[in-house]
Amino acid sequence: MFKFRRLLNVETTDRCFRSPISSSGSNSSFFPKDYFTLEQRRRGALFLHFFGLIYMFIAISVVSDEFFVPSLNVITGKLSIRNDVAGATFMAAGGSAPEFFASLFGVFITQNNVGIGTIVGSATFNILCVLAFCTFFSLETLKITWWPMLRDIFFYMLALFLLVLFFLDEEIQWHEAISLFIIYIIYGIAMSYNEQLEKNFKIILYEITQVVIFF
Repeated sequence: MFKFRRLLNVETTDRCFRSPISSSGSNSSFFPKDYFTLEQRRRGALFLHFFGLIYMFIAISVVSDEFFVPSLNVITGKLSIRNDVAGATFMAAGGSAPEFFASLFGVFITQNNVGIGTIVGSATFNILCVLAFCTFFSLETLKITWWPMLRDIFFYMLALFLLVLFFLDEEIQWHEAISLFIIYIIYGIAMSYNEQLEKNFKIILYEITQVVIFF
């Protein structure tokens, strides 16, 4: 009964968006060519890439420990700002510099969505993995107050809410980009008045709960 069955010719249309780069060539042409062939990578040369990654991680660790952190201490000493404010501004900007250039490369050169994945993924990695590893390898007990956490979580949730809202139409308009940048400027202004904001917030919290906040 199945010998009369025939395969229908179904016309398929490619509805996927193709950038001008993908129509003329592969995006891989923008990346350095691998020194090893596919067969060599299958036979073990791929481990050399992992060794290279480990070497780069160690190099970044040395540069951060020997140069970046001492420079940050000098800046905080000259400007007389607290460590949590310096970490949320100068250290955050310096640590996000690779993500910034990776996003620029992904948007303007390869024209793919690697930039969004880099930004959102790195934020998740910083919150989960970096915090966990700092706790594991800390040689002393770290005293963390609740105000910096509450302050940064508020701005982070606001940024994520706006990011999701702007991505509903799968496009980022220029005024939406300016809005995100303005939020960061407001965050920087809040950092400059951090001590006053913390004091006022604790006063308001005391008036509501009638509990003295010591930390």
